[in-house]
Amino acid sequence: MSVLFESTEINGMKLANRFVRSATWEGMAADDGGVTPKLIQTMVDLAEGGVGLIISGHAYISPEGQAGPWQLGIYKDELIDGLKTMTDAVHEAGGKIIAQLAHAGHFAIKALTKQPPNVVSNFEGLSKSPRHELTKEDIQKLVNAFSQAAQRAKSAGFDGVQIHSAHGYLLSQFLSPAYNRRQDEYGGSIENRARVHLEVYNAIRNAVGKNYPVLIKINSEDHIENGLSLEDSISASKMLAHAGINAIELSGGTLSSGKLSPSRGGINKEEKEAYFKESAAAYKKEMTVSLILVGGLRSLNVAEQTIKNKTADYISMCRPFIREPGLINRWLSGDTSPAKCKSDNLCFGPALEGKGIYCVVDELEKTKQS
Repeated sequence: MSVLFESTEINGMKLANRFVRSATWEGMAADDGGVTPKLIQTMVDLAEGGVGLIISGHAYISPEGQAGPWQLGIYKDELIDGLKTMTDAVHEAGGKIIAQLAHAGHFAIKALTKQPPNVVSNFEGLSKSPRHELTKEDIQKLVNAFSQAAQRAKSAGFDGVQIHSAHGYLLSQFLSPAYNRRQDEYGGSIENRARVHLEVYNAIRNAVGKNYPVLIKINSEDHIENGLSLEDSISASKMLAHAGINAIELSGGTLSSGKLSPSRGGINKEEKEAYFKESAAAYKKEMTVSLILVGGLRSLNVAEQTIKNKTADYISMCRPFIREPGLINRWLSGDTSPAKCKSDNLCFGPALEGKGIYCVVDELEKTKQS
């Protein structure tokens, strides 16, 4: 049997295979961030489709951290019951699901939050509209918000949590010299820029206990001028690994770089897959913590080689599962042709219109056939 279908564990969380559904914005939540039947069905389809670990869409931990409309929320206790309905349905379908905890920071939508977005540093040229620079008191409130969100996730039956520190959102901004120009203990050296991450991790760990999986998603590099470097990313991750983080999902790029990878579109051959494999290899040389690799993985062969050559421990995908939630079962059944996803990003169009994310190409093909 392929190494991809081995059972593994992350801090006691037993996983049936090495495939992870990477978080995305589904655009399927209620106006207040509550769970909807459509969102539950999307998660169930992934579980029934054979995905070993599902990471929820990025769930905002406080009202001012909302990144977009119909985004999943985890910022108040009233949302717990709906979240529990979703985790129960996933578990009934044989799946495992963890909650991604997020704060959009600079990229929060003022039209939704009704207040200026929070930023690590407010400087000329950052934005044309007002921004609120976090005070030390604000930072402690942020740490508490992450901790309380993790408690809600555990109460709601999630199998673990993932801290979102990638793609230019708030925690990612702390790590990036392009965004973090603070002169206090949260700015300057990588030790200072990673300080809030350790505070968030420790607060979450104290809230959920030592036997609960706590993961983080982090940029390998920002791919913007004066952004986070691979060397600093590794340094920050080593601090988190030392503190006890259970797994790291490695991504890259920011919303302001216009793309979340060096080569996002047109993945039509194996050479174009796994954008961040060189970064992952550098990571694995420096630490032993479980590494989840995301970014352009489309074929069983590349996924298998990534695990066999120890570049990563888990394979994370997002857009392929939007088109084919049953992709893993298809591969397991013997049909090992690559994922059908064309990497055209058309799937986000319907979500922006309030219809929820889905594969536009697949829908068009089904319409033609009928």
